[in-house]
Amino acid sequence: MTGGGAPSIWRRWWLWPLAAVLVVLAVWPLVETWLTNADDQRLVDLDVYRTGGQMLLEGRPVYDFLTPAPQLLPFTYPPVAALLAVPLAWMSWETAQWVWTAGVFAALAVTVGFAFRQVNRNPLVFAFLMVACAYLMPIRDQVRFGQVDILLVALCLADCVAKRPWWPRGFLIGLATAVKLTPGVFLVYLLVTRQWKTFWMAAFSTAAFTLMPFAVIPRDAVDFWFRALLDPERLGANAATTNQSMRGMLIRLYLPEWLTSVLWLALVAVVAWYGFRYARHAFERLDTMTAVALTGLMAVLLSPVAWIHHLAWVVVVLGALVGDGRDVVRLRVALGVWLFYVVPIPWWGVAIKAAEIPVVSPVIGKIVQNAFGLGAIALVWLLGVWLPKRRQIL
Repeated sequence: MTGGGAPSIWRRWWLWPLAAVLVVLAVWPLVETWLTNADDQRLVDLDVYRTGGQMLLEGRPVYDFLTPAPQLLPFTYPPVAALLAVPLAWMSWETAQWVWTAGVFAALAVTVGFAFRQVNRNPLVFAFLMVACAYLMPIRDQVRFGQVDILLVALCLADCVAKRPWWPRGFLIGLATAVKLTPGVFLVYLLVTRQWKTFWMAAFSTAAFTLMPFAVIPRDAVDFWFRALLDPERLGANAATTNQSMRGMLIRLYLPEWLTSVLWLALVAVVAWYGFRYARHAFERLDTMTAVALTGLMAVLLSPVAWIHHLAWVVVVLGALVGDGRDVVRLRVALGVWLFYVVPIPWWGVAIKAAEIPVVSPVIGKIVQNAFGLGAIALVWLLGVWLPKRRQIL
């Protein structure tokens, strides 16, 4: 037994360095493109985080600064995020770019490892999945802007699906929610699935990380919760194509503001009802990956603003669709979803609208412009209705 098994184990270990080299070579063009971009276009969101940390070190108000022109971006995250950004401020700008980009891919590796854990036992399969997911448009935008979303995905996913976590389950969801409010949908998920112990830990850690800044940086904490959070203009142009939330899609219809608000609240209620209901059913079937994927989609669809990079949850959706990799139909559907989110479809819609073709531009162009948000709604149906039926067939 020992003689037969040892060579296989050693071969498996030697494959990991090869897999790492393959991933680095495959994603290098993506990294080089964005880390050698023009200075004022390079990792602009990372610049926001790092400048927030600098403001704390200099004793200046976090929510009053803007990054240099032409971006002029404010700090929009809760104050605990500014505290966590202080180490970035200690680094040079060049070092911070490389450290953050490496962190993006490390978080992606954790996400891929959990999301595809039924099929990624072979290091070369893992490398293939890493590269495939790295070129999804929401992940490309993580690198382009220096965004934090894939880290939040990794935290919530690990908290929900790790078999024997060394941390109190729920703690990472609380941390993610305190850093950026949208992961708070997982508190709802824990409630509807009656995971009481995890829910109370998540609620406690959310509260702890949220209240801590009131003791450490009270001026900034008060400024965020009672002023900055209530200013929708701080989030950027809500009507922009990159906002693929349901509210963003409605805003681009240019209806009266009151009607947009009414329709959005109605859609939020309907989508939340079905999304969390499907997530609960998936959890009851012991399909936690699908439950997490559905909840992640809620973070995108229910938020007032959801930029394309927020759709990093598509990685988990693909993992849920692939499953154990034995169903060819599910693999084909996963391939279709992957292709859909690899190409920049919303920008095709912008081009169609600009062509000013009667009927086609205002109607088809608008639909194509909203493709990623509409696709997220379709994914809720795919995971909540189609996938359970597909399992019953098999």
